[in-house]
Amino acid sequence: MKSELTLPIIGHMKSPYREKFGIPRQPNLVQVESYIEMAEPYNDLLAFEGIEAFSHLWLVWQFHDNKNQQRDKFRPQVRPPRLGGNRKIGVFATRSMYRPAPIGLSVVQLKEVKKIGKSVRVYVMGSDLLDGTPILDIKPYIQYSDAIVEAESGYAQDEPTRKEVIWSEQAEGQKQLALQQQRITIQLINELQQVLSLDPRPAYQDDPERLYKMRFADLDVSFQVQQQQVCIVGLHLAE
Repeated sequence: MKSELTLPIIGHMKSPYREKFGIPRQPNLVQVESYIEMAEPYNDLLAFEGIEAFSHLWLVWQFHDNKNQQRDKFRPQVRPPRLGGNRKIGVFATRSMYRPAPIGLSVVQLKEVKKIGKSVRVYVMGSDLLDGTPILDIKPYIQYSDAIVEAESGYAQDEPTRKEVIWSEQAEGQKQLALQQQRITIQLINELQQVLSLDPRPAYQDDPERLYKMRFADLDVSFQVQQQQVCIVGLHLAE
């Protein structure tokens, strides 16, 4: 029996998540728009005929930027962030990126499929994919079979608690200036605040004085985290 499987890449995700730090740990926690740029020969509108009848899609994708992935060494246990990063459980009981096959699965909301020149783009909402993520397959979400109302979700039964996002005086001024110059949009600011409300820090870090930095879309953001608040202290357009 073969131990390796080669899969085609049908497209790549284009999203505002330019680095792993800050990406929501599950899909649909943040209503951010992104799109899949389909690769040839899959950039054919005929392949999407009938897809408009479905509100949501399953995306099968590859963890492509996991530099710590050790394909030659199986790690049977990992430390989920949801458990504070202090408790080990079996890798198959998690959605950790450190797994035998670096494949992810996300359900997203379909907005539209659009042809722009020779390009075909699949616009979605709520993805948790890094910019540039290879897409391996797209499948329709089937409500009557995929949505299990009575399902148990173990340690991840409840949605994460969100923190209030506030702006320092300096960051507020930087935001207003960028808005006046039309270099950013209100939608981008709202998306950024949704991301930060989930507290993107590693679970084992809890220093209220530490300054964190994150790239989101074309913004470099600096912030600090208090008990129930995330304070944005700096906002700059990325070079």
